This record gives sequence, C-alpha cells and structure tokens, in this order.
Amino acid sequence: MPGQPQQSDVQRLLREAASRLAPSLTLLSELGRRFSAAGHELALVGGPVRDAFLGRTSTDLDLTTSARPEQIEALVTGWADATWDVGRAFGTIGLRKGDHIVEITTYRADAYDRTSRKPVVAFGERLEEDLARRDFTVNAMALRLPDLAFVDPYGGLVDLAAKVLRTPSTPEVSFGDDPLRMMRAARFVAQVGLSVDPPVAAAMTAMSGSLAMVSAERIRDEFSKLMLAADPRAGLRLFVDTGLAEQVLPELPALRLEVDEHHRHKDVYEHSLTVLDQAIALEGPAGSGADQVPGPDLVLRLAALLHDIGKPATRRFEPGGGVSFHHHEVVGAKLTSRRLKALRFDKETVRAVSALVHLHLRFHGYGSGEWTDSAVRRYVTDAGDLLPRLHRLTRADCTTRNARKAHRLWRTYDTLEQRIAELAAQEELNAVRPELDGHQIGAILGIPPGPILGRAYKHLLAFRQDGGPVGAEAAEAELRRWWAQQSPH
Repeated sequence: MPGQPQQSDVQRLLREAASRLAPSLTLLSELGRRFSAAGHELALVGGPVRDAFLGRTSTDLDLTTSARPEQIEALVTGWADATWDVGRAFGTIGLRKGDHIVEITTYRADAYDRTSRKPVVAFGERLEEDLARRDFTVNAMALRLPDLAFVDPYGGLVDLAAKVLRTPSTPEVSFGDDPLRMMRAARFVAQVGLSVDPPVAAAMTAMSGSLAMVSAERIRDEFSKLMLAADPRAGLRLFVDTGLAEQVLPELPALRLEVDEHHRHKDVYEHSLTVLDQAIALEGPAGSGADQVPGPDLVLRLAALLHDIGKPATRRFEPGGGVSFHHHEVVGAKLTSRRLKALRFDKETVRAVSALVHLHLRFHGYGSGEWTDSAVRRYVTDAGDLLPRLHRLTRADCTTRNARKAHRLWRTYDTLEQRIAELAAQEELNAVRPELDGHQIGAILGIPPGPILGRAYKHLLAFRQDGGPVGAEAAEAELRRWWAQQSPH
C-alpha cells in the first residue's frame, strides 16, 4: 500500500479537480437534477474524474446511474441535442449536448465468462458495487451528481497522489475477468506516468499467457494507445518485463539478446527505445502540416520501435570478432508486415510502417554525402509520401555517444535535405514519372498491358531517375534501345 499523502494535498487535488470540471459543471448539475427528480442516482465516474485530478479537461463525460437503459433514454430525449444507442445490452446510452459528448451506463455488476472473456451483464443497484468492477483504483472514483459528493471506496485518490496503479479487487481476479487490463496497465504507465504496485506486476507476469484469449483487435487498440502516449518507453518496459510482449510482439523482447553492431549500446532493444524517444522529439506540433509530421504519429513511432527487428534473424559473427546484420532492413520489413497484419492493423499502416523499416538504412548506403542527382531522385521516389517520416526516422536512428560522429551524420543529412530541396525546385521531384506513359509504351512496342509492359515502364522510370528530364524523344529512343536487347520479345 503506498504511503498516504498529506490531507492538505488531498484538499488541493479536490480543489483543482473542481476547477477543471468547471466548463462541464452546468451540464452535469442539470443532468443530476433531472435524474434525482425521477428518483435515480447519477455520478460522474472513471476517466473524467481521474483526469480532473490530474489537471486535465475532457469534453467526453462518462456517467453511471441506477436507472435502466429505457429510463435513461426517456430522461434525456428532448433535452439532449442528439441521443444514440451505444450498447443497450450493456446498459449504455450516448448523447450530445452542445460541445459535450456524454455516455450514461446503468450500474453494472459484471461477471466474465473465463473462456470467452466476454462480460455477462448483470445490472447493479449500488454505485460502490459498480466501482468494484472497474480496472484500477484510479478509475474507480466518482462524483455524485448534482452535489459533487466524492466517492472513493478503494483509495483511488491516494493512489493517484502516490502515482501507483492498483486494482480494486485482487489483481488476479481483475485480470482474470479481463486479461486486456494487463495491457491497459502498461498504457497507463505510459499515458499518466504511474508505476504499478508490485502485486500488480507479479500478477501480470504470472498471467501474461492469458492475453492469448483476447482478440487481436482489442490488443491492437490498446497497444496503439500505449504507443501514442506521452512516454511510451515506460509502458513498453513494463510490457516487455512482465512477458506481455511475448504474447503480442515477441520480436521486441528478442532484441534484448542482440548486440548492436556499433557496440555503442547495451543491446538493440535499448537502442530501439532510444530511437523511439528521439523520433518522438522530432515530431511536429499537433495541427502542423504533413511535412512536419504532427505528433503523436503512430506510423513514425511504430517504425522507430520496429526498425531493427530483422537483426536477430540476420546476425552473423564475423572473423576477428565483428558482428554483422546484413539485409536486416529487408527481413525486418517482412517481419513488420507479418506482425502488424496479425494485430489487424489497417492496410495503409502496415504498408507505411513496413516501407519505413525497409528504407531506414538507405541514407547510410551513400557514404559521406556524395549524392548524385540520380541517387536523390531515387531516394525521394522510393520514399514517396513517407519522406517526411523517413527524414525523422533516419535522424532518430543516430544514437552514437560520439558527439563528433553524431554531428557529422546530422550535417550529412542536412546536405541531403538541401539537395532534395534544390532538385525539387528544378523538377517535380515528388511526382517523378517516365516521360512516356503505359499507353504510349504499349503503342511504340506494339505490346498489350502485362508484365512485359511493366518491365518497360520500370526501365524508363530508372532512366528518368538517372538522367533527369530528357524529353519524350530521348525516352522513346532509350525504350527502343532497351527493347532491342530483350530476347525473346
């Protein structure tokens, strides 16, 4: 049990919470009076209460009530600007009032099917009973409405002040009810800056295997929230140390066994976490243009974390004691694609992250900056719309402690970005295409659409990248020269 905060600290937190709720107090009070007049209890609960104590504001409000779903609906219809059925079977009705989104859920006393992990809904009668079924004590606090009486039967405010994560019931019971709560613990560490109580960490370690029963979609959503948090590194450490990662992303803990080829880091796992930190630091401010990669950016963060996952499969011990990881970017891209697909990430995210992993070493293949125009064009063309993210991933991947070497790498990359800008001013670099399109190529060679035409197109694209704008006449001459060398046609 964490040490008790001073009473003055508790009172200060209460005052700060009330001030943070001020924009919503009129709405909350009005709702509270409507439910009270109808003989029902109503309370603000969970995340909005926790966030108020953390000094945050939220327009999304979660309420719980003794009223049944049909009674909730009757009380808010006509008063709210809009209502919808979030999940009547689970007792939840949603509404919008002005700028506020509200979800009101009937008191629950859930039991879980320990095979399917799906909740068996049973409506409860008491607020305290509802709070007992919540994941962590910091989410088991409530404010009764309309009088804002504070309800905290499990010491959530004490835990929040002590920055510790505990469960209302025993961790084994809580995680047995829903194993995804273990991942949620890692997310709260990353998101809110809490540390887990030792019994919670022990239960996570002992029960990590039960996460295999949770759907890939739920795991993906929780992992994404962790990655988009303020400090994903802290959450990822808990994720790996408790064994959860072995169930979800086994390629990540595997990196702890690999020594970085530069011997500048304890292992590739630590290197990858550092790259993630540095990539986050390079994100642009929220709301900035796409070229600034406004944060938090899930694609960049996933690529930073996974950029070296091909190293375990490609490690080779060389004569003289060296270690190599040849083509780990190619292997890593395939592993990334396979893992993200298994976690049910959308196709665009899978494509973008895998491509960045594949491209993350491209910059280092051009020596100390002797970039030809052709090389610059290829770099930009291959990166496509991912170029702003690739810039940041490449810079973040410089984690050497040698200040002189780090400065040289950054200066070289500055030169590359300057070259890209100069060429872009001369050409439409982001849209480099052959100077003959597919229809023209087919007409000149007398061939139909198909693999051969595709090869011809790729050859002209490479010709365009190497030589820059040469004109349609020169492109046709090159096409005919290439075609004459193909056998059979």
